[in-house]
Amino acid sequence: MIHIELSSTKREKHSWREEFKRLEGAYAPATLKSYKADIEIFEKWCIGQGLAPFPADVFHICQFLESEAPGRAPSTVRRRLYAIRKAHRLLHLPDPTFDEEINITFRRIQRAKLGRPKQAKGLTRKYLDAFLEVQPDNPWGLRNRAMLSLGYELLTRRSELVALTSGDLSLRDDGTLSVLIRRSKADPSGQGRVAFTSIKTAEAIQNWLDWRGSHITYLFCPIYHGKAVERSLSADTVKRLIKTSAKRAGLDITEIDKFSGHSLRVGAAQDLLCAGYDAAAIMRAGGWKSINILSRYLEMAEHNVWA
Repeated sequence: MIHIELSSTKREKHSWREEFKRLEGAYAPATLKSYKADIEIFEKWCIGQGLAPFPADVFHICQFLESEAPGRAPSTVRRRLYAIRKAHRLLHLPDPTFDEEINITFRRIQRAKLGRPKQAKGLTRKYLDAFLEVQPDNPWGLRNRAMLSLGYELLTRRSELVALTSGDLSLRDDGTLSVLIRRSKADPSGQGRVAFTSIKTAEAIQNWLDWRGSHITYLFCPIYHGKAVERSLSADTVKRLIKTSAKRAGLDITEIDKFSGHSLRVGAAQDLLCAGYDAAAIMRAGGWKSINILSRYLEMAEHNVWA
């Protein structure tokens, strides 16, 4: 009996992977990557239980969600559930994920998590200036200074920063740049938003471009053996850059661990609040659609001190 179920699992494994190809171009690559990882986790759990993952029944989905809850944020467990739902729909199978028992299970998981969501430490102006100073005097340093400065002033997500191309930048008469951020997490239709830089950041970008050359599509690219490579950076590069810069600036490990790839966006929003801008202006600057998300970033603004 178990042998039959495992064989079915192998067939469904191929099937859901094939069906997920239909989503390419309709969802952000990071979203698809997360969905696929979530389904693989669910699939592995089902195999361990001697079950075929699709179609899944309500009881086993509840068991799976409860097994995933310890040590994970409710948002992660919810994403697992959404991935299971998407797979059932793509496979044209009855969707069990809206059953009330699953809703009750998830509410139980949420109520068991009493802690507040973990918030990335804001990379505010004082941190930014310190991080810019410790960059090396070489091509990597040119790129890093430009990335940090631009990410801060545009309030970008890390995925938005590495997706920028040279064609997205326009030099203005006053020496600043206008930058078209074509697509973001909150703008899946790609209408885009336009943001502006300071003269100092425009100069940092120009210094990087002078070294990089005009033959590269993406604004920021890898450097290999001292030469610019024609491809984009991964979003994780932004996180590594921030943490490496924090280490070079002499911060202790507990402080470094609080930074993430989101810290540029958080820190810039906090600085804008401290400078007197209201929430509506900050939302426009950073492309936020929800005041609830922004409020989490801003509530710690009064604690922005250099440690």
